[in-house]
Amino acid sequence: MGNALVDVLAQISSDDVLQQLGFEKGAMYLIDTPRFLELYDLMREWPLKYATGGSAGNTILALSNLGEPTGFIGRVGDDENAEFYKENSLRHGIDFMNVGSSGTSGVALTFISPDGQRTFGTHLGVAARLRAEHLEKRMFAGYDFFHVEGYLTQDHTLIEHAFNMAAEAGLTTSIDLASYNIVAADRRFFNHLLSKVDIVFANEEEAEAFTGLQPEKALEVLAKKCPIAVVKVGHRGTLVARGEERVVVKARSVQLVDTTGAGDYYAAGFIYGLTHDYSLRACAEIGTLLASEVIQVVGTTLPETTWEGIRQEISTLSQL
Repeated sequence: MGNALVDVLAQISSDDVLQQLGFEKGAMYLIDTPRFLELYDLMREWPLKYATGGSAGNTILALSNLGEPTGFIGRVGDDENAEFYKENSLRHGIDFMNVGSSGTSGVALTFISPDGQRTFGTHLGVAARLRAEHLEKRMFAGYDFFHVEGYLTQDHTLIEHAFNMAAEAGLTTSIDLASYNIVAADRRFFNHLLSKVDIVFANEEEAEAFTGLQPEKALEVLAKKCPIAVVKVGHRGTLVARGEERVVVKARSVQLVDTTGAGDYYAAGFIYGLTHDYSLRACAEIGTLLASEVIQVVGTTLPETTWEGIRQEISTLSQL
């Protein structure tokens, strides 16, 4: 479950562009309609790429490409971006449970720095109108895992209701903390929420925003909150904890183009491993594999030839 967004991606020449826009590199900003139109008009002058997005949407897309039956709870409107989102979901076999019907669909304006880091100006549109009363028991039936992006935590009622329904349906639950500034602004609620979650994914900035600690120590705090904790430390890899078990996996050395979707694809690979009862190390290695592939392209669309190679390598990693 997450914000159903269309990503509009632009590679910027330098981080000076972000300063001119008043953005802090690596952050996600929610922008109103006038600001969205202002930025979108500016971006139209640049070469752009379009893709379906949203953090949880990216995770579900990757899982679908791995052959898993998937569903997505979100909301789009009745515009061209809505049709693009629905058609892409259908093409990838995703059961898109759209609870919207009218209005402007959400768009994530994505500014990709020369080092591959991305900064978001997100106009949520009707995606922000997803409410607790839209959720139905049937939406959770037939699934094993329920994954949520941290961007939805701003609606406390929605997120709590969703996790309660997932627990009642017997699903394993996971959350990606999503953005350090959102975590820092709502630490008390995140502390409460993690008691309901089985798996937490965080990058080092998000982990520090929640715990005030560096990655290794932050992992230990998160591991006391959730049965499985993952802290991603960029080019250094990932740290994983489950009970007394600890796993460290190094990042792969590849040509970084765009970090958009890296954490989302990592979560997909990790969850895929768990659905097949692979070892914790295998789950982390598969997550690392997917993340390493998606950062080599702009956006989150990988060609089928790449997915074929990923599926073949997973068969080897599953033996770890």
